[in-house]
Amino acid sequence: MTEAGDMLHQPKRAIVNLVAKRVKKMVPAYDLPGAIAFRDLLTGDPGRFTDPRVEPEDLAFLQYTGGTTGGTKAAMLTHWNLLANQAQFIGQMRAVLDEDSTVIAALPLYHVFALTVNCIGFFRLGGHNVLITNPRDIPAFVKTIDQSKPHVLVLVSTLAGALLENEGFAKADLSRLRISVAGGMALRTAVAHKWKDVTHTDMVEGYGLTEASPVVSVNPTHLPPRLGTIGVPLSSTDVRVLTDDGADAPLGEPGELAVKGPQVMKGYWRKPEETAAVITDDGWLLTGDVATIDESGYLSIVDRKKEIIVVSGFNVYPGDIEDTAMQHPKVLEAGAIPIADDHAGEVPKALRGAT
Repeated sequence: MTEAGDMLHQPKRAIVNLVAKRVKKMVPAYDLPGAIAFRDLLTGDPGRFTDPRVEPEDLAFLQYTGGTTGGTKAAMLTHWNLLANQAQFIGQMRAVLDEDSTVIAALPLYHVFALTVNCIGFFRLGGHNVLITNPRDIPAFVKTIDQSKPHVLVLVSTLAGALLENEGFAKADLSRLRISVAGGMALRTAVAHKWKDVTHTDMVEGYGLTEASPVVSVNPTHLPPRLGTIGVPLSSTDVRVLTDDGADAPLGEPGELAVKGPQVMKGYWRKPEETAAVITDDGWLLTGDVATIDESGYLSIVDRKKEIIVVSGFNVYPGDIEDTAMQHPKVLEAGAIPIADDHAGEVPKALRGAT
């Protein structure tokens, strides 16, 4: 348990904590049984700290998320969840990373993707993480890339697109770059193609969600990536694609992606009804994402279940419209939204960000 002024000396520490909690009301009400104050760890007072016995199924931390159904909730991730997920994806990264590698972390470490992949995973392998504190400052970001000469870049699709639009990025020193890892959101196919042209390296897409600690699948790093897919499930991870009535969808047909494995969370903190809505009695996590699976076992995310646009009874996936629009050279980003229609019920409307 930490407070804003923990690293300050008295009386400044007490003043900062008081203002943050009582005046500015920055600290919401909480109750964490058994929590240990950070100050107790700093002082090292053996009379105030007892080393707890930790079991695999004990909570490691609460990771807040909008969840698969929206609304803020805390995913209960156990020590076993996190260690299992590390074991599942670390082999993929070992092929492209060694103890002398430099990795660009372009997401904040409170984001579950950067937390588990960069802070825990790459750090565990001995990689040197370079944290980008303000990735929206593209010129400064490009300068850091040029100076650090990274072996691996970890980022999201929109950020990759912004880098590609910056003239200095193509001139940056990418001589040591081995691979780029995209996560956190769907990778735009147009971005992946242009990335390959500019950097001469592949962008590997994976998929995960907070409730799965977070990695579920990834394109194998020893094979050319299959653009438009999120790769294959990690070891010890089972997946199903379900129809609306809960049956398995035919191969190649879209349905809700369900996941079962050691990385699936314990549930939502103090929200048993929300937990029951996303984790079935036999342990399947319902992701809320619509996916397909091909004959080779590669998964593709079609869209979010709640974002499907129903046109005259037919499902239209905004992602398909957006990807098609972005193939035009004058479209940088695209978004498709539903518009009410008297005849069809809903029709899609596409919005674009021009280059």
